[in-house]
Amino acid sequence: MLGIYNISKNVLVKSDDGNILYYYDIGENEKKQLVEDYLIDPHNMTSALDPDEVGRMEIENDKLTLIWKVPTSFKLGEESTFNITSVGFFLSNERLIILSMEQINYFKERINFQIKSLFDVIFLFLNNSIKHYIEHLKIIKLLSRDIQKKINKSMENEHLIQMFNLSEILVFYLDAINSNKIVLNKLLGYLKTKKIPVNLSFLNDLIIENEQASKQAEIYSQVFAGLMDARGSIVNNNMNVLIKNLTIINIIFLPLNLIASIGGMSEYSFITKGIPWQISYGVFSLSMVVIGWITLLLINKMGNINRIIKKRHSGGKKSVFLKLFKEKKVKKANK
Repeated sequence: MLGIYNISKNVLVKSDDGNILYYYDIGENEKKQLVEDYLIDPHNMTSALDPDEVGRMEIENDKLTLIWKVPTSFKLGEESTFNITSVGFFLSNERLIILSMEQINYFKERINFQIKSLFDVIFLFLNNSIKHYIEHLKIIKLLSRDIQKKINKSMENEHLIQMFNLSEILVFYLDAINSNKIVLNKLLGYLKTKKIPVNLSFLNDLIIENEQASKQAEIYSQVFAGLMDARGSIVNNNMNVLIKNLTIINIIFLPLNLIASIGGMSEYSFITKGIPWQISYGVFSLSMVVIGWITLLLINKMGNINRIIKKRHSGGKKSVFLKLFKEKKVKKANK
């Protein structure tokens, strides 16, 4: 697809014969046209259409090539999507060509300065993309708060996975914003060296806003990474509370189950049918008490053995340290 624009009365407008060409969702025929008619390097064209390409700026034969990273449109659903894509700017003296994988509606937005040159068109695009990053960071912060409320009551890993995904997105955003920062600094240096009459104050403002977005993304990323373990502990604590409640319920019903089991032993009654039930069931109850008491003694004995082993182990270490200390003391005294 192709959109043609022109600068009219310091405003960007659509035109049939403009010198600003915006290609998006392009096919093979359009790629061939860009290479043959507009002499765009195939490698740079591929870079402009590669979402994983790093932001960069090149100058060759007075032709400026700029690869810029932009966030795609946010889609809110069962799984919120935050993606990053690349945009290519190919500027010559008489024409500006912009390439992107999908349509980006930045040209419909307005900024508070008049468009007088092709560089101003690039500034317009860069300005709107930086605002787009900042808006996405605000949305990520709101989603994080919502997920945090769910984690406080959750006993599953679903919300932790969502938080991890947001943390991963922030890392990619931070990488893209820092990549754009390098491009902005190189662009500023180029314009100052060539003394091109453009709005450098606005470009400096873009650098400051991009730096603020980078700091914001970095802070969010550090906070997310630092709190992931704490949020995992919250889920584990919720699970422990649930297990505790289930244990209390089991303790309540354990005596009832014991009484029901003893009262329902028809086979035991058949075996001891020649013995009065008071004696047979009394012996049975007494044997259960004895077995329980023996089990308790064995458990306590095993616990004592473990404590003795630990004490001896720690005592052995202390004795070694005491021996070394005494040897050093004797050496000092001899000196």
